[in-house]
Amino acid sequence: MTQKQLAARARTSQAAISRIERDEISPTVETLRNLLDLLGEELTIDAEPIDYGHDVTLLAANRDRNPTHRFRHAVSLSNFVLRQHAARGR
Repeated sequence: MTQKQLAARARTSQAAISRIERDEISPTVETLRNLLDLLGEELTIDAEPIDYGHDVTLLAANRDRNPTHRFRHAVSLSNFVLRQHAARGR
């Protein structure tokens, strides 16, 4: 379907469809739903958890430490990272 045909079906201008296609404007979800419907498609929106790469078991273990142990662990980890960094000659 051409931009002109879609615009006629959507009761808008070909220029408006063109601006959406070129990412010059962002249509509302309702407008996008309507355009996709006219093209025989259905808009579906889904949410999924983001995996930031955090190890939840390590986070839970750290949370369960008292402040003194949490501090000592952080210092130990920092020293380990610094030693690794120095060993690489950086």
